[in-house]
Order: sequence, then C-alpha cells, then structure tokens
Amino acid sequence: MPDPTHRTAPVIGAFPGARVQDHVMVATAVLKTYGSGDGAVTALREVSATFTRGQFTAIMGPSGSGKSTFLHCLAGLDTVTSGTVVLGEIELTGLSRTRRTQLRRDRMGFVFQSFNLLPMLTAEENIRLTGRLADRHAEQGWFDTIVDALDLRERLRHRPSELSGGQQQRVAVARALLTRPEVLFADEPTGNLDSRSGAEVLGFLRSAVDSYRQTVIMVTHDPVAAAHADRVLFLADGTIVDELPAPTIDAVHARMRKLEG
Repeated sequence: MPDPTHRTAPVIGAFPGARVQDHVMVATAVLKTYGSGDGAVTALREVSATFTRGQFTAIMGPSGSGKSTFLHCLAGLDTVTSGTVVLGEIELTGLSRTRRTQLRRDRMGFVFQSFNLLPMLTAEENIRLTGRLADRHAEQGWFDTIVDALDLRERLRHRPSELSGGQQQRVAVARALLTRPEVLFADEPTGNLDSRSGAEVLGFLRSAVDSYRQTVIMVTHDPVAAAHADRVLFLADGTIVDELPAPTIDAVHARMRKLEG
C-alpha cells in the first residue's frame, strides 16, 4: 500500500490571494440534541473547533461518537440545538434552510462515500453540474487543470456506469473543486474504494491543500486516510477528547485503540 506521507500527487495552480492563517470556519459550543424529554439523545456536547485555510483536518472517533453529526452541522446539512457555526463572515446557525442551501452550493464542496453522480450525464457534465446550478462557469484552464491532475481526460465522455469506482470518486472530487469552494467536506470518501483507488483520491486531496491551500474537513474511520491530514480531531461521546497534529498511521491507530477501550 502506498505510503500516505509520501506526497507525490499532481501539483495544481496556486489559489490567488490566500493568506496562510485565515480562519475559514469556526464552531463554538455546538450542541446537537435529537428528540425531547426522556427520549432526547445528545449527539454533540458543546463542541468547539477552528479550521484554518489550507488545512486538512480528519475527524475520527468510535461508532456513535458524533463525528458525522459534527460534519453535517458544520456544513449546514443539519441544524444545531445551540452554539454557532461561522463560515467566513456568515453564521450558518441563523440562516433559513433556503439560505443554507445557497451557501452550500456557492461556497462549499462535498465528496461522499457514495459518489452521487447522475447516471444519465457524462463525467464532464457531472463535473460541471454544480457550477451550472450555482450559475458559476469555471475557467476552462481551471477545468483542464483539475481534469488532468485527476487523470480524467480520457473519461470525460463516459457515463458513471462506464467508470470504475475510483474514477467515479475522482469525478466527484473534480466536481467538488471546480467552483473553488472555501471548504471541501469529505465524508468517508474512500469507503467504497480499494486501497489503490483510495490512495489516489487522498493523494489528490492532499495536493489540493498543499498546492492551492484548499481547506478540507474529512470524516473517516481509516487511520491510513487520516494520516494524509495535517491534524486529527478525535471525538467520543459527542465531545472532542484529543487532537493529533502531523498524524502517522501508527499514532492514529494507538489513539483509536485507546478510545475504543
């Protein structure tokens, strides 16, 4: 299996005007409770975290720790019970559902375990879809850069059924990056991939962070995937209980074993 610390993914163009220490997203005392009364379940317990431009953060934890709920609250896919989530200058927690949808479309990118490609569209049409929905047409040069970096040039006219799982996920990554989102959220992006395809996708996400300071927030259960990140946040029982900078596979394994008891 490729060494995730050996970062040889394609280099792509620098993001103009990026400042190294910009705080892209800040979560403060995020509480998330489902239900009410005696049946209430608390998924997040006043979680706070800051995400910096050009930083790759992995979020890990045992099953039921709240990691996916936290990602969904950060992305505005779910509402919070209390606390705040701020993207740039906008507080998501005060927005209507329609405004949150617009914000996700215009300023965020998403890569999920399921590729979420439209089967009737070609790879190129799937890549360009989000930009068209947002009425933002990407420069051809940027489109070409992403396509070539992800080795999709020969697959642009193919439909998803004609692509391998790894190719479909690379199309999903290209789609997510085409509009230059402020944050790219990835939820188990390698969960349906073999180790080689997963390494290719993770290598490109790593390159996106290194080369044009993309901010990536990824939920994963895989220490190999987490080792591509700049830091790992560990959740347990709805609370951030540990943070690991410059993670290695062995160090992540050790922290997870400790959390899992």
